[in-house]
Amino acid sequence: MSAGLFGLLDDVAAIAKLAAASMDDVGAATGRATAKAAGVVIDDTAVTPQYVTGVTPERELPIVKRIAVGSIRNKVLIILPVALILSQFLPDALTPILMLGGCYLSYEGAEKVAERLGGHHAEETPAAAAGATAEKALIAGAVRTDLILSAEIMVIALNEVAEESLWHRLVILLIVGVIITVLVYGVVGLIVKMDDVGLHLAARGSVGAQRVGRALVAGMPRVLTVLSVVGTAAMLWVGGHILLNGLHELGWDPLYDAVHHVETALHHHVAFLGGVLGWLFETLVSAIVGLIVGFLILAVLHRLRRGAGNAHPA
Repeated sequence: MSAGLFGLLDDVAAIAKLAAASMDDVGAATGRATAKAAGVVIDDTAVTPQYVTGVTPERELPIVKRIAVGSIRNKVLIILPVALILSQFLPDALTPILMLGGCYLSYEGAEKVAERLGGHHAEETPAAAAGATAEKALIAGAVRTDLILSAEIMVIALNEVAEESLWHRLVILLIVGVIITVLVYGVVGLIVKMDDVGLHLAARGSVGAQRVGRALVAGMPRVLTVLSVVGTAAMLWVGGHILLNGLHELGWDPLYDAVHHVETALHHHVAFLGGVLGWLFETLVSAIVGLIVGFLILAVLHRLRRGAGNAHPA
């Protein structure tokens, strides 16, 4: 009896050790996956604040919260199941699906560039100020864009842990998704409320705090404007980057090889700044690819709309 009990306790101890080792593996893999996805996290953080630019202060955090909830839903209910199923049964389908997302991001970025070139952005009314319906449309657009950025984050993380078991991949991707969402939308919330912090300091702080507060109030509109431009550039960069890597994965290598060759040459032959210059070159080419593809999609959609308008005159 006692021998059986001690044997059972040994088995329990062995299982506990195995579980602890497994959790260590999950923790290490989660760290690797999160680090790999960090570049897209920065893009996501730059893209999102433009959706609350011009929004009344009392609606800023509620809108950020609703976008964050939509982001969690994107990751947990759409991207995670699809990514796991495809990686398990149809791994070759991940690249074309991700490239479709890259085309959408390129289109979004090119549309914003076209609006700026056409001067329409100055006449736009903030969506949240135009009513609840417009606010819902703004949030829906932000969540759609987040879907593509989140998809690349999750696929990058998935590629990093592809050798893990299915259940380990599930746990790791859930943790990565939650960490990244909290990080991105926590930072976005801080950015959009900095002007309120500045008002508080300017009204109630010491002389030094009042100066900081006034500087924040004066500077935040410019910061949000810069972030809007960075967000548009990030859409084009990420979209073009997805397309470049996708073409490489599908076996069409000339452009990818040319970019990689120049990037490697800069990295090895330019002292100190070689790595930075190589990254900037790859980023620039990716953004140009995204802009070209985005404008092509815009042109096709414009022709289709004109054709539909001619076929069905008002």
